[in-house]
Amino acid sequence: MSPRPKKMRRCEGTFCGRAFKPTGTPLQELTQISLHRDELEALRLCDFEGMTQEEAGLRMGVSRGTVQRIITGARKKMAQALTEGQALVFVDSES
Repeated sequence: MSPRPKKMRRCEGTFCGRAFKPTGTPLQELTQISLHRDELEALRLCDFEGMTQEEAGLRMGVSRGTVQRIITGARKKMAQALTEGQALVFVDSES
């Protein structure tokens, strides 16, 4: 039995560049963490716009549980990048 196909996630936000990194160090010299478009969109909707996970799920076309899983992973990546001085590289394709 094969896994259920991945649901398309609607993402309205755009990337502000290619990466977010500490100043003064070239990107090639930093550990790079991939942040996917759906992760950035979930963060934008819940943390920036103040939507509930339920509202964000409706906007993205996925369940509240899916938004919760996406946000948990995205917040972990952001915390790691900020505390360890790593780069967040924005990836257009979904994981």
